[in-house]
Amino acid sequence: MKTRIAFGCIAMMFVLALPTNAGGKEQIQSYFSNAAGKVKATNNPAEKRAILNESIQTMSKALNKVESSGLISQEDRAGILQFKKNLQEKQDELAGTNGYLRVSDDQLNAFSDYVVQDMEQADLVISISLVALILIIILIVLMIK
Repeated sequence: MKTRIAFGCIAMMFVLALPTNAGGKEQIQSYFSNAAGKVKATNNPAEKRAILNESIQTMSKALNKVESSGLISQEDRAGILQFKKNLQEKQDELAGTNGYLRVSDDQLNAFSDYVVQDMEQADLVISISLVALILIIILIVLMIK
């Protein structure tokens, strides 16, 4: 039943959002800005790292679901793949895997700002349609709650 309601809401969002100019990219940037704010609000490096890790993983899960939904175009799929690659690089840098040096505890605030800035600049390179952005935002909202 929840699945039907979710798909119904998504379908309604498509119908209502297509004629408007929704600020999907700004909402994704806002998601990472909020995470950066939470990182700066805590003093415990382990908590900072957990907040960053969780925000990146939540976004990655949402991207995976949108990509596998079959509701997006090939261009969107390519944009999502590039976005996922970018997120994976941030995840690797945070954890110190795949050839990256681990972000030190005293650099976590700066790293959170870097992630936000990188997401702000990503819209110049990554092209994702309004439909895909709306799906991503809906999934993030559902995953957070």
